[in-house]
Amino acid sequence: MLSLLSVDKNLKIFLLFSQHHQLGPVSVAFLQYTNWYVITGAPCSGKTSVVRELEKRGYRVVHEVARAYIDEELNKGKRLEEIKSDALAFEHHILDRKIKIESSLPKDAVIFLDRAVPDSIAYFTLEGLNSTEPLEKSKTVRYKKVFLLERLVFEKDPARVEDESIATQLDRLIEDSYRMLGYDIGRVPVLSIKDRTDFILQRL
Repeated sequence: MLSLLSVDKNLKIFLLFSQHHQLGPVSVAFLQYTNWYVITGAPCSGKTSVVRELEKRGYRVVHEVARAYIDEELNKGKRLEEIKSDALAFEHHILDRKIKIESSLPKDAVIFLDRAVPDSIAYFTLEGLNSTEPLEKSKTVRYKKVFLLERLVFEKDPARVEDESIATQLDRLIEDSYRMLGYDIGRVPVLSIKDRTDFILQRL
């Protein structure tokens, strides 16, 4: 069960940040508090490896929605450029998928998410899109804690269109998106997969 003290503290932080950043009126009645932990970071930060390690250790996880979708489309024979040719349609699809998945998860269960809805604020912003929708959707759910992984040496792969420069921008945009919503960010340093996972578990 969620601690009432923790809920009260997070609520105060969220309301203060909403007011300071002019996020608009907040309906406390619709805030859903969870026991979910977000694992996020720029492309090539090692998220996938850490989430897989958490899964190996018996924790419930949700793998990255965008990666799963891109892999599905690549397996259909589409090219990466084709999949992401319409940035607005792509980002909306990923946002909708994340919302659908998160709405089906039990709020009291300990779950690790490889990216969450607020990450879409960063991606919409990066693409020059209006980020109002992901921002509004992000104001309905409160995650237990957010861990942002420090970047590793950048490497390209078949499902990644970003380069070093974009990865740098995303690192900042993702952190800004969560901080704007009132979250304290737990930065995870560059360590082995095992040590990074231990680092996170010791700070739940």
